Amino acid sequence: MKEIKNILIAGGGMMGKNIAFVFTKNPAYRVGVYDMKEVDVAAGIRQNTAELVEKGVLTTEELEERLSRISFTTDKASPLLSKADLVVEAVFEDMDVKRSTFAMLEERCREDTIFCTNSSVMSPSLISRDLRKRDRFVGTHFWNPGHLIPLVEVVKSDATSDETAQTVMEVLAGVGKEPVLCKKDVPGFIANRMQHALWREAISIVENGIADAETVDKAVKYSFGLRLPQLGPLENADMVGMDLTWSIHDYILQYLEDSHRPSPLLEQLKAEGKQGFKTGEGFRKWTPEQIQEANSGLNSYLIKMLYGK
Repeated sequence: MKEIKNILIAGGGMMGKNIAFVFTKNPAYRVGVYDMKEVDVAAGIRQNTAELVEKGVLTTEELEERLSRISFTTDKASPLLSKADLVVEAVFEDMDVKRSTFAMLEERCREDTIFCTNSSVMSPSLISRDLRKRDRFVGTHFWNPGHLIPLVEVVKSDATSDETAQTVMEVLAGVGKEPVLCKKDVPGFIANRMQHALWREAISIVENGIADAETVDKAVKYSFGLRLPQLGPLENADMVGMDLTWSIHDYILQYLEDSHRPSPLLEQLKAEGKQGFKTGEGFRKWTPEQIQEANSGLNSYLIKMLYGK
């Protein structure tokens, strides 16, 4: 495994700040953040981790010590770039922006520096298309909020070496993440493919008048959603047996939504400007108080589930 000491985060937005904080879990790492404009990384991390401190998961002293190992620069000639052993890019989800960022990094980083792209949907093969050393490039999809959700999908491009993928997996595991290897560069990687298959069926149920949106969400939250953190779908299939799983699928799969285009209901809501939390109405109507409760409740739920606090 390549020795990793210096880590650079390219992009100081919300995800970049959270990813930088994640890597400070290993005291041996020195973490740098590069952005084209001035960013108060420490202030952003303090805000994002306030609830962790409030609930006693993290002490103020621990937070400040970890922040002391993060440096920031807007200078492309900074040693934070030239000395980086591993770079995680966290810029906008725009192919041209990502490609130009890595072109800049390849001119300033060492030839053996590992490059990672944090994208939830974009192909690492396409992002790395123009790089000279494509074998040292890999996708790393951190789930939002990046400092709380354990999963990181490590996605091999069509040129990623096994050594690169394994090194990144070990680095992520060493800072408390749960890395999973996506062996093929496919749209949606692993988890988003499953998540949006569920969303497609949920939207179809509403569209076809089977149940309203609130009922669909309750049906998930108070049934299989409760057991998913403990019992994955294939583990569940093994538990009930291949015979029962086959019989259920033989009957029900023909009735499930299999459209390859966005739902007409989704198209209608979009055309009407009903953008969910952004406008107060989407599949359901939302008051400002309900929106605030949903946003703050997610972090509280994750902290309670992960840390028992």
